Amino acid sequence: MHDTLLLFGATGDLAQRYLFPSLLRLMGDGLLPEGFRVRALALSPHDTDKFRGILRERFASLSHYTPTAEQVEAFLERVDYRSVDMRTPASVADAVRDLADRPCVSYLSIPPGLYMSTCEGLALGGAFAAPSRLMLEKPIGADLASAREINATIGRLIDEDRIFRIDHYLGKAAVQNLLALRFGNALLEAVWNRNYIDSVHILVSESEGVDGRNSYYARSGALRDMVQSHILQLLCLVAMEPPASLEADRIRDEKVKVLRALRPFCAKEARRHSVRGRYTAGTINGEPVQAYSPPDDSDVETFVGVTAHIDNWRWAGVPFHLCTGKRMADRSTVVTVTLKPVTHWLFERPDRSNAVPNRLTFRLQPQEDIELGLMSSLAGPEWGTLELQPLELELSSETGQNRRIAYERLFLDAFHGNHALFVRNDEVEAAWAWIDSVVDAWREDNSPLQPYPAGSWGPEDATVFLPERFDAVARPSRDGR
Repeated sequence: MHDTLLLFGATGDLAQRYLFPSLLRLMGDGLLPEGFRVRALALSPHDTDKFRGILRERFASLSHYTPTAEQVEAFLERVDYRSVDMRTPASVADAVRDLADRPCVSYLSIPPGLYMSTCEGLALGGAFAAPSRLMLEKPIGADLASAREINATIGRLIDEDRIFRIDHYLGKAAVQNLLALRFGNALLEAVWNRNYIDSVHILVSESEGVDGRNSYYARSGALRDMVQSHILQLLCLVAMEPPASLEADRIRDEKVKVLRALRPFCAKEARRHSVRGRYTAGTINGEPVQAYSPPDDSDVETFVGVTAHIDNWRWAGVPFHLCTGKRMADRSTVVTVTLKPVTHWLFERPDRSNAVPNRLTFRLQPQEDIELGLMSSLAGPEWGTLELQPLELELSSETGQNRRIAYERLFLDAFHGNHALFVRNDEVEAAWAWIDSVVDAWREDNSPLQPYPAGSWGPEDATVFLPERFDAVARPSRDGR
């Protein structure tokens, strides 16, 4: 197990909010090696004592668990800090050269534009010599061309089997449970195809805005930030064929097949199969929220709904409605699988046109549960045994205060060399190829940005992309009330 972490971007929001708290908890639980240490690296001109003070203050206000003072101090003793200019390979090399004799894991929590120069510095300083490893935060590039350039450059410096590309959604227990439910239950796998499934909705909504990420978001938008990574990964887990085993590359092989089977977008269908939006002023939880105003008049969206089609035997003709947005009514990640109606309807009440289809709903956050919607006479009047009404069967999982952060699992897997929850280079490029087709279609069609009030469920034209129950909630709130 590797015992040295070189954490670049150590003063950034991700490192402060998630990475260091994850490492603190892992050490407190005895899951890190005895000699484990962290070198924190960033541009800020701190010294080690000042940086430890910043972490100490951060650890005093953790919401998901409470470490003891002894655990905090024991962890801080293992952290030192170096100021480094990541644009200059020589600066990076000087900052890590003294640790090159240890098995290191380098974590790049930095903008993708700094990946290549930082990696060149790590190689120059000896930190890429086997068996050292590299962890990369998404996004890998901003389009297919830049992703290929980054992958090719880094691939010349360190072997692919020592690179761990992160999509933190894959570290969530509820997301991993999609595989368990699909491939561990004959009941689901028997109907998991175009013969029985009518549509799939994948929704990732956020009540938070762009705050604190303005410069990045103005270049990316919802499509590149969320659909390219998190949502396409969820789509892969829903749509992939059963892997031959749970070995990392067997799982990733099947995910790549799904991404390569995505039908490229075209301009003539852009407005029918997608919608772009940007939030205006509104209200969330009774508090007023300002409209998003990107710098330099950027034509960037904060909401996207897009319908994907997978052209293979299992999914031909089944629409996958993908939807994500900022400043929406609630924070939620939901996968809804709607089954086709029964072949021959026998009942008068309701008639066939008013029968609610069976739906299987996976809620991944904030609450984790599974819900199966059925039609049943048990939910109807006592004497009307042939009058059917919807009945929801629900299995909930209490997350509790001590729920682990996804990064805890991902750190451990990278330290142990397990690739199963990380993204391979060809996955990244296949995802960008489809995203580029959407961007090109929007550009050719001149697809407009539609406004939606903060606190709603998106633009008026978002209906088809939202799971039914969310759209039903959305209708009354279009004016922001």
